[in-house]
Amino acid sequence: MNTNGNTYTVIYSTVLVILVAAILAFVAMSLQDKQNENVKIETITKVLTAAAQSDENVSIDETTDVLGMYTDNIVDAFYVDGNGEVTGHMNMGKENVKDIQVPSTSDLKKQNDILKKISGSKDSTGQAELLKSLNLPVFVFDINGKEVTVIPCYGAGLWGPIWGYVALASDGRTIEGAIFDHKGETPGLGAKIAEAPFYTSFRGKAFGSGDVVFAVEKGKHEGEPECVDAISGATITSQALGKGINLWAKHYQPYLNKAAAEKAGTEADAEDTADMDAAADAETIK
Repeated sequence: MNTNGNTYTVIYSTVLVILVAAILAFVAMSLQDKQNENVKIETITKVLTAAAQSDENVSIDETTDVLGMYTDNIVDAFYVDGNGEVTGHMNMGKENVKDIQVPSTSDLKKQNDILKKISGSKDSTGQAELLKSLNLPVFVFDINGKEVTVIPCYGAGLWGPIWGYVALASDGRTIEGAIFDHKGETPGLGAKIAEAPFYTSFRGKAFGSGDVVFAVEKGKHEGEPECVDAISGATITSQALGKGINLWAKHYQPYLNKAAAEKAGTEADAEDTADMDAAADAETIK
């Protein structure tokens, strides 16, 4: 074959492209499991970071065994629909940390697409079906004796998706901690949603009720429990995050209200039992 001809050049280039593509595909497939594991660990770290903010004595850094900490402190991990009913459970890794199941950002996007359809639908029958089709993740932790429930949120930022996790007290309203992340927000501006000075400002705030459960807005909102100050110079990203939190929180309300009522009822029953036992002891002494 004439090595100086066009035919040789085309064949050589084609073989080279196919060979390089095959090598890259092999490398990508070889690293897929490792990449998935890294994504899972990153998600677990964020969920734990939100929950850990409920106790100032608990911290997470690069030396933390997040998988071990997760399995030690997780009480339950499951999914609920828009009516607050449990639809399934995640493997918590109690027997093997490699079996831990957590939703990816792709899973959150799928749920967010359904939430947007629900919000945009005027068909009550269609809305009811969509509410039943939801699988919203819920993580329940015991942080040094305090029950903390962590729920995610997801939405569209200025340049790409933004997401995060909000930790709630047993009343289903009070925020114990939060953490957020993004794919491509502007460094020094919108990207600040992933920085501690911003996400730690959520602690002590609370979900409200009605159409606006929570908001992130410009101005000073120290005395407003259902609102956090927006990041200066990043109004669009801040408001987008607020809308994302609000949309997800509204559809978690049926579950959160139910869980809070059950918790309050259990505590009331325990107090009544303790009072009856104390009265019985007093009578016995007499």
